[in-house]
Amino acid sequence: MNITEVKIRKLLNEGKLRGIASVTFDGMFAVHDIKIVQGDKRLFVAMPSRRDDSGTYRDIVHPITIAARNEIEGEVLDAFQRELDIASMEESPYTH
Repeated sequence: MNITEVKIRKLLNEGKLRGIASVTFDGMFAVHDIKIVQGDKRLFVAMPSRRDDSGTYRDIVHPITIAARNEIEGEVLDAFQRELDIASMEESPYTH
């Protein structure tokens, strides 16, 4: 499966949660509510999850291989950085 689209749905400036993304695969399958989280050392991507009866959070969907995880994380973080760049340019006054 190939990643055909990454949408950053929300950017956040406070707290560890920095954004929410959706990823589309092969133009046919979408995964929503992928979290972009600021960890102690770096940004990382957390898959959608829900709390089970014992209070433990479990991923609803997740990549099976490290290569797939790395590809998804790389694409999401690249899209996140592009959105931050766009937001930063929109906040700056236009000068020549």
